[in-house]
Amino acid sequence: MTATLSSAPLGTTPADAGDRGVLTISDSTVQRIAAHAVTGVGGVGGAASRVLGVAVGGEDLDNSAKVTAKVTGDTATLDVRISISYPMSVSRTTEDARRHLMRRVEEFTGLTVSQVDITVTALHTATAETRRVQ
Repeated sequence: MTATLSSAPLGTTPADAGDRGVLTISDSTVQRIAAHAVTGVGGVGGAASRVLGVAVGGEDLDNSAKVTAKVTGDTATLDVRISISYPMSVSRTTEDARRHLMRRVEEFTGLTVSQVDITVTALHTATAETRRVQ
C-alpha cells in the first residue's frame, strides 16, 4: 500500500507539481544504480578495468559491472560492460540483464530507459584457476 504525503498545512490544497520544483537525477547516480542492479542477475560478474582498450588485471566477479549512463530529459541510455559465467548462454544472460536493468532503473529513478548496450568482456569459470610451480 502506498500513501501520498503532503507538506501543505491542514485545510489547504497541495501545490501543483510545477510549483514544487524540479528533480534532477545525474548520470553518475543512474550509473551507480545500474551497476548495483545488474549484480542481481545470475551469472553476471564484474568487468576488468581497461586502459587504451587493454584489460588491466583480470575479470573480477566481486566487482560491479562498468556502466556509463546518459540522462536526457526523462530518458536514460546505458552502456554496460560485464563478464558472464561459463557455460551460461550469453544471449539469454544478456537479455535477462537488459530487462532487469530497464525495470530496476525505471523503478528507482522514474526515468524511461530507452537503450541498454551490453558488452561481454569475458566468459569466466566458476572455479578460479590456481597456478603451481612444480
